[in-house]
Amino acid sequence: MAKLVGAFAASHGPLMARNWEGVGPQRLASVTRTFGELGRRFAECRADVLIVVSPDHWVNFFIDNLPSICIGVGEMHEGSPEPWLKVPFDNAIAGHPEFALHLADTALQRDFEPSLSHHLKLDHGFLIPLWKMGVTQLPAIVPIIVNIIEPPLPSFKRCYAWGELIRRAIDSYPGDLRVAILATGGLSHSIGEPDMGRLDEEFDRQCFEHFKSGDVPTLMEFLDRRTEAAGNGAAEVRNWVVAHGTAGGQGFDALGYHPYQEWYIGCGFASWNLPT
Repeated sequence: MAKLVGAFAASHGPLMARNWEGVGPQRLASVTRTFGELGRRFAECRADVLIVVSPDHWVNFFIDNLPSICIGVGEMHEGSPEPWLKVPFDNAIAGHPEFALHLADTALQRDFEPSLSHHLKLDHGFLIPLWKMGVTQLPAIVPIIVNIIEPPLPSFKRCYAWGELIRRAIDSYPGDLRVAILATGGLSHSIGEPDMGRLDEEFDRQCFEHFKSGDVPTLMEFLDRRTEAAGNGAAEVRNWVVAHGTAGGQGFDALGYHPYQEWYIGCGFASWNLPT
């Protein structure tokens, strides 16, 4: 039987790659320590399979074909085609089709209807956190793309239900696998809008408190009420909600918060508390 061994969240953004040192030495050292702690916790869980929940930034899909949820079920995934992203990973990234198809079948048996892809490109949303966490050897990756780009977006309640569904798939998988989940994106930021670069630190800090509390209904109400005003990029917190559902709504450790306008992101990092 498979086992959930870790649940994590990390922000991502192109300027983490393109302007890494632009935040100055002290703040760079601070966020580097946070990434390092996240990487240490991930390494300790010794995952065979990592589910990465991220948006697609117009790399795989466009408005003529825009799934709400897509599971990558291929044996291999392609690395990012973004020419500015120079990550230390091979361009061919191993998947785990057996578990991914089990996840898809579990979803379909419970009236969830994901899209499937046998060939996904993993863009900066997937790869920058793993790179900056110091992961040198990737486990098998099962990517899940959540639409946070173009309305209508999946509800927060549905994202939490997806997380619960992922946990059922892990618990029912017959093979002996250690599975972790990484949610990427968020927190507050605005991209391509008149207020581009605006951060909402109050929203971000309240997000942390609600996730830490384990009070799921209150978290859902808060996100429904406040997320849209925190910038269009804040919609990526849906990925965190998926991981929250997978972790059973347990509270988490907020590992660091770095509201860096040079990167246009209220950068947040977390690790969920799982029962031993």
